[in-house]
Amino acid sequence: MNNDSKGTLHHIELCVPDIDRAKQEWGWVLARLGYSIYQSWASGISWRLGPTYIVAEQSPAMSSREHERTLPGLNHLAFHSGSQEDLDVFVEESRRHGWVQLFEDKYPHAGGPITTVHTS
Repeated sequence: MNNDSKGTLHHIELCVPDIDRAKQEWGWVLARLGYSIYQSWASGISWRLGPTYIVAEQSPAMSSREHERTLPGLNHLAFHSGSQEDLDVFVEESRRHGWVQLFEDKYPHAGGPITTVHTS
């Protein structure tokens, strides 16, 4: 392992109930952020940006056909989107793709201003 990559994210794998829907829902987002299709097979696809890739695979072993973000498991993915203007355009484009914004009343920082530091 190269010491420069130690601790960085290698990949994320998402199990999805419908691979065709996942390609539509995630494909435009990842392309917009600079990812390109890396691999594709009958039940899955991956997108890559630099050394990091994201996989979506339709799994017959899923325990639910719907995602519920408050159940155990992956809650959400957060990406850096660029400038405030880039983010505004991205949010508007996401609505046209059927995405629903979480914590819209706290836009653009659902977790508080970027300068906020949380300590325990």
